[in-house]
Amino acid sequence: MGHFLVVGILVIVMAVLTYLGLDAAGLMPVQASAQSVSIDWLWNWQLIAISFLFSLIVVPMVYSLIVFRRKKGETGDGQHIEGNTPLEIAWTIVPLFIVLAFAYMGAYSLGQTRSIDPNAMVVKVKAQQFVWTFEYPEYGIISKELHLPVNKQVILKMESADVIHSFWVPEFRVKQDVVPGRVTEYRITPTLIGDYKVRCAELCGASHAYMEGPVIVNSQADYDMWISEQAAIAAEAAKTPEGQGQLLTVKNGCIGCHSLDGAKMTGPTWFNLYGSDVKLEGGSTVVADDAFITESILDPKAKEVAGFAPTVMPPYALSETEIANIIAYLKTLK
Repeated sequence: MGHFLVVGILVIVMAVLTYLGLDAAGLMPVQASAQSVSIDWLWNWQLIAISFLFSLIVVPMVYSLIVFRRKKGETGDGQHIEGNTPLEIAWTIVPLFIVLAFAYMGAYSLGQTRSIDPNAMVVKVKAQQFVWTFEYPEYGIISKELHLPVNKQVILKMESADVIHSFWVPEFRVKQDVVPGRVTEYRITPTLIGDYKVRCAELCGASHAYMEGPVIVNSQADYDMWISEQAAIAAEAAKTPEGQGQLLTVKNGCIGCHSLDGAKMTGPTWFNLYGSDVKLEGGSTVVADDAFITESILDPKAKEVAGFAPTVMPPYALSETEIANIIAYLKTLK
């Protein structure tokens, strides 16, 4: 009985120290959403269970190796034990109730995470290799940045233009796949003003690691100011062909692959592109005029730029006017 008492005390001490060590390690980022509270609550209970089970296995094993090791001069067999029915029943029944308890706690946390606010605002999210685009349908705004007001639930209605992506802001805790051909919803209530990043958590291609986008949680006043500024910019841009072209490039995610300043990305840069000589796969050269740009939009694989083959750009079914507006915008990138 003395061995059981010692092992029991050591298990408790080891479990507490293990939990305190894991908790002090700061494994989780800052809580920045209402949903993160219930998720972290469940995570904390899992840490407690992990710490206890780890100690329950390691402590008796190490204790037995030290205390019950074969002593010098001992040559006989150890005590033969057939089994312990009460112990076997206990280690079957107790874990069953623990699993059921965690199942209930998981369901409760999921319910808290999925709770619906009927007054939630809607933002449309488009994911494509390798960029996030955010549309505010109520205001006619399209942005590369996701701005959210603090303490207000938001529904992100997300679509993918190509492959499976996954929307993940670690500080919000919640993660949601974005699947081609369907709209998936992501509900979040930001609670901490600050700058964060959305990351793609689903391997989606060669530049998957760089598929990030800014997420800014503002006060209501700052959010309203940003909305007003962006609405004014969009209204002003819509007055000119090049302005409309710029809005189209944001809406269609073009800037996720084409830089505007000469930086190398997964697609050719647009800086000084119009009118320049473009070297193609195979060694030939073509002038980047209206015809070439139009063909590249409608059929990207028709003429592949050297160093960027095979192209991952999908064809875009844009109208002649939309393409003309994009070309007008490209002409300004000098």
